[in-house]
Amino acid sequence: MRTIRLLLLTLLILAIPAASYGQISVAIVIAPPALPVYVQPMAPASGYLWTPGYWAYGGEGYFWVPGTWVMAPEVGLLWTPGYWGWRGNAYAWNSGYWGEHVGFYGGVNYGYGYAGIGYQGGYWRNGAFNYNRSVNNVNVTNIHNVYNKTVINNPTYNHVSYNGGRGGTHVRPSAREEAAMHERHTAETAPQAEHQQSAGRNHELLASVNHGRPAIAATSKPGEFSGHGVVAARRAGAPYKATASKTAERKTLAISSSEHRRTENRAVTSSQENKATENRAAATRSNENRAAENRAGAARSDENKTAENKTSASRSNEKAAEKGAPATRSNERAAENRAATTRSNERTAENKAAARRSNEKPVTRSKENKAPEQRAAKPAPHQATAAHAQPAPRPQTAHRPEAGPEKAPRTEKNPGGKDKQPQ
Repeated sequence: MRTIRLLLLTLLILAIPAASYGQISVAIVIAPPALPVYVQPMAPASGYLWTPGYWAYGGEGYFWVPGTWVMAPEVGLLWTPGYWGWRGNAYAWNSGYWGEHVGFYGGVNYGYGYAGIGYQGGYWRNGAFNYNRSVNNVNVTNIHNVYNKTVINNPTYNHVSYNGGRGGTHVRPSAREEAAMHERHTAETAPQAEHQQSAGRNHELLASVNHGRPAIAATSKPGEFSGHGVVAARRAGAPYKATASKTAERKTLAISSSEHRRTENRAVTSSQENKATENRAAATRSNENRAAENRAGAARSDENKTAENKTSASRSNEKAAEKGAPATRSNERAAENRAATTRSNERTAENKAAARRSNEKPVTRSKENKAPEQRAAKPAPHQATAAHAQPAPRPQTAHRPEAGPEKAPRTEKNPGGKDKQPQ
């Protein structure tokens, strides 16, 4: 029988996608027992957070995992308990997790701050956890971060341990819980995992043995199933309904197996549909990305070509300007040469005019100087006629006509150095 149950457990492990608010690890058609009634043990020290007990499923059926105090993996994280939820044809377990906010845990009233919605057991501030003494059992001598706030329980309070299906809670996630589901989560710590494994190996914790009233309902620390920190259940949360007979159990196992196969088939179909949808979405995104890349590439190409054309035109204009610069300089030099030629011609003309003026002035003065001499040298006509016709007159001082200035007698020098008198 144990081998058959282990085989059944293997068949019940589903390969179906996880729910949006937790990881589904196992599914079964038999609802878990009600939550037992127990008293919370005292917190061992500051920094420990309460994690409520729950029913897990193993090779021999449901077994109780005692509630316990554990250290948070990081400051600021809170624990969201796991829960059983009905998924059409079977109950599936949604694993708990650590996060900055408490998410959805099926509306199950686990007690001690977990009343079905949110958490009223305490909060983090300045790196320390503050405990609400109205729902937590703490020793104020050792733990000083405490406060009191009354928590009002649901008037329809019961000990149902699952969501949905026949007799389960019918609570849906709130907007705040939905938001908390999509935050960064941290899985259970190693002490929590060892705590569950130890409970699975304890025969007294099987529901079929304790009938919903486990001898170890809660512990002060994970894995400590003996000592003064262990608390036994006061009573079962509801009458325990055991399987009527082995035949009924095998029938239940067969139903569970067939349900599991149908669930697997639906999961495979759903997985194929999801893959097809993902492939279509990926293809669409790929095509859109390619189209966007092509458009971007074309735009960049046009921009590059335009920029290159502008650069080429600019270089062409610069070359033309460079080619035009020598011609401009040549024209400027030609203009300068013409101006120099003009200035040279002007200087030549001025020189010619100066030469003409120089030639004209000496000639005039020469003529003016020669005229008196010629007039003095030329004898008077009437004197020549009188010499031949009349006798010679009395000696008298001859009147000499006005003559120009005579040249001064030239003085010669004798060899002896004395001047020679003119003759």
